[in-house]
Amino acid sequence: MSAQWVGVIGMAALVILIMIRIPVAVALALVGVTGYATLEGWHKAFAVMGGVPLELGSGYALSVVPLFALMGALATTAGLSSDLFRAANVAFAGLRGALAMATIGACAAFGAVCGSSLATAATMSRVSIPEMRDAGYHPRLAAGAVAAGGTLGILIPPSLILLIYAIIAQQSVTKLFAAALIPGIVLTALYIGVIAGVGMMRPDWAPKPPPGARPGARGSIVALLRIWHIALLFLLVLGGIYLGWFSPTEAAAIGAFGALALGVVLRKIGLREAIACFAETIRISGSLFLIVMGSIIFSYFIVQTKVSVAMIEWIKEIGVGPILLMALLVVFYIVLGCFLEGIGMILVTVPIFFPLVVQSGFDPVWFGVLLVIVVEIGLIHPPVGMNLFVLRAQAPEISLGDMYMGVLPFLVAPFALIILLIAFPEIALWLPAQIR
Repeated sequence: MSAQWVGVIGMAALVILIMIRIPVAVALALVGVTGYATLEGWHKAFAVMGGVPLELGSGYALSVVPLFALMGALATTAGLSSDLFRAANVAFAGLRGALAMATIGACAAFGAVCGSSLATAATMSRVSIPEMRDAGYHPRLAAGAVAAGGTLGILIPPSLILLIYAIIAQQSVTKLFAAALIPGIVLTALYIGVIAGVGMMRPDWAPKPPPGARPGARGSIVALLRIWHIALLFLLVLGGIYLGWFSPTEAAAIGAFGALALGVVLRKIGLREAIACFAETIRISGSLFLIVMGSIIFSYFIVQTKVSVAMIEWIKEIGVGPILLMALLVVFYIVLGCFLEGIGMILVTVPIFFPLVVQSGFDPVWFGVLLVIVVEIGLIHPPVGMNLFVLRAQAPEISLGDMYMGVLPFLVAPFALIILLIAFPEIALWLPAQIR
C-alpha cells in the first residue's frame, strides 16, 4: 500500500473517530501515531509521540495562549460588557434597531479584550437580550444579533483561534492580529447593515425608539467616558504589539494584569473570582495544549504520507484555478462546520491544506483570516452553531427555532466579507505590510 493511501485511510479514520465523539486530541494523536508507525515503524512513532510534548511545552511562543485566555476570563468577570453596551447604545440612539446595533458594537469592543466567541456571546446575551426584549424587539432579531456579534470575538484581535493557527502554520502572531483588524471592523459594519436592512423589511422586529430616546450631550459624554479604561487596555495591548513595544506574549501579560486591575478597581473581582478565573484559564489552556499536541503528531504523519504533494499535483493536472480552489475550500469548511467546532476544524485541516494553499499562491496570513471568518459561519449555522447553544442556555425563553431563523440574515455578512477578501486581499494584507 502506498504512503498516499495510508494517508487517505488515516484521514477517513480521523473523521470517523471524531464523529463517534472521540475527543479531538485523542483522535488526532491516535491516528497520527498509528499512521506514522505504519510507515516508519513503532520505534520512530513512539519517539515522535514522546518528543512532541517536550518540544511544545518548552516553546516560549506558546505561553501567549494562556495569557490571552486569562485576559479574556478576567475581562468577562470584571463585567466590562455592560459599560460597552451603554456606550454603543449612545452611538446608535435614535435609529431603528439601535439596541441590536449597539449589541454588535459592544460585542466587537468586548471581543477586542476577550478573544473568545463563546465568552462574548454568553456575556453580551445577559446584558443586551433583556434590554431588547423589554423594548419590544422580536426574539429572533435579539438572538441573531447576539449570536452574530459573538463571532467577532474570534476575529477582532486578540483571538485564540488566530493564536492556534499561528502555532500550527508557523506564522507571525503580530501580522495575523494586524491582518484581522480591518476585516473585523468591516464585518462589524456589515452586521450593522444587516440590522438596518431587517429593520426596513421587518419593522415589527426592530421598533423605532420613542422620541427623546437619544441622550443629551452630557449623557453621551458620560456613557463614553465610562469605557475609557477598556479603550486604554485595548490600545495598550494591540497598539504595543503593532508599534513593536511588546512581543505578543508580553502584551498578553500586560493585558491580563490590566484586566485584573480593572476588575479589582471596579470591585468586580475579589480573591474568589480571581482564583476562578485562573482555574478556568488552566482548564482551557490544558485542553488546547492537548489538542495542539495531537495535531502536531498528526501533521508529522501527513507530511510522511506526502498527501499534500499528491493533492497539489492533482490540482495542477485537472487545471483548477486558485479562485475556484479557494471557493471549494470555503464550501468544504462550511460543511465541516456542521459537525466540528472551530479549533478542531483548524487543527485537523491546516496540516493537510496549508501546503496546497501556499503552493497555489495565497498568502498564509491572508488565509488565516479567511479561515477564521469561515469558522465564524460554523459558529452560527446549524446543526452545531455553538453560539446558538450558548444563547439557548442564557435565554431559554427563546426557542432554538427562533434562534436559527434570527441568525439567517446575519449569514449574509460573513459571506460578503469572504467575497471582498478574495476580490481585494489588501483588506487583510495592507496593515501587516506596514509593520516592520
